[in-house]
Amino acid sequence: MVVPSLFFALPLRYLSVFVFALPLRYLSAVLDKQSLRKSLRTARREHAAAQPAAIRALLFNRPPAPLMDIIAPNAAIGLYHASASEAPTSGYAKFFQEAGHTLALPRFADENAPMHFAEFTDPFEESDLEKGAFGMMQPAAEALEVAPTVLFMPLVGFTADGARLGQGGGHYDRYCAEHSQALRIGLAWDVQLCEALPTEPHDMPLHAIVTPTRMYGPFNA
Repeated sequence: MVVPSLFFALPLRYLSVFVFALPLRYLSAVLDKQSLRKSLRTARREHAAAQPAAIRALLFNRPPAPLMDIIAPNAAIGLYHASASEAPTSGYAKFFQEAGHTLALPRFADENAPMHFAEFTDPFEESDLEKGAFGMMQPAAEALEVAPTVLFMPLVGFTADGARLGQGGGHYDRYCAEHSQALRIGLAWDVQLCEALPTEPHDMPLHAIVTPTRMYGPFNA
């Protein structure tokens, strides 16, 4: 059997080997998702840390015009509370609230509970957030549940045609499978771009990805 080659586009200092596209049941023997996540997280962390504070403050302040063209004026916007290395979302949160959109963030009752979204009302001071499961800041228990029609999603890696590698918990894949009509948009640093990613049937592709330098898509995901 001829096996096609597949190269993951990571910085050479993290991964400088060619990887063969084996069937998924064999893929873990070559480079499983966890190994790929580890390399990509390192690249993401180092890239984010290298951004001067003055430059970082200017990034992801407002969505690009082509993205706004596909977001309805009355859309409920689902965001995430970004970690230090993730693409920041605070600028988008302020922009969309000032434009009149309802905002929502993920909320977990506990670490074994399914993810849902709850209203986020104060993107300027974050006074309505509390520390929740996984150490994430999330809306308080009394916050209204919201079903976003647009989801801005964190990611570890992505491809130019909309494939996404998430954190590994499957929370977004499960949520998106149950809310398949929501527009799925990834936010990422350019360093997170990969030539290809190992995908499985349950992986939910993105409709678009935004980085500091460009927008990929929109795709018919």
